[in-house]
Amino acid sequence: MSEKIDIQLQKAPARTFFILGDRIERRARLEGNWLNIFDITVPAGHGTPAHSQASPEVFRVLEGQLKVWLMTDVGEEEFELGVGDIITIPARVTHAYSNPGSEPTVFSALVDKDVADFIQSAGTSNPPEADLTQEAVAQIVADASAHGIVYLAA
Repeated sequence: MSEKIDIQLQKAPARTFFILGDRIERRARLEGNWLNIFDITVPAGHGTPAHSQASPEVFRVLEGQLKVWLMTDVGEEEFELGVGDIITIPARVTHAYSNPGSEPTVFSALVDKDVADFIQSAGTSNPPEADLTQEAVAQIVADASAHGIVYLAA
């Protein structure tokens, strides 16, 4: 017996968050599932400090360059990614990313519910007007910890 599948195309505007200088736009969230897709814009020379979480992530570069650092069983590994490149980051692997280029980098990230909930909890709706204070960074680290994300340094 064949079932009718109801597919709906939604063209709602992306919900935008700012964390540690990155612009993060939610593109999709499957309710009841772990799958979330975010487009992340990293300013030139910026990035996210080393951290880990209990779930895997997948990054796909859409614009610019992305440097990804991983601490694996064989030691430190660094990858230079360009447009179209994809990297899978296993669960519980410490990693960081940065934009080594002179223009913003944009990449899509597939993440689980905990990471998405952290982004929604810690993110602001407006970009920071100045460098983050120690207190603001401490609050982001605390929010991350509450969602199972461990920052090694921030």
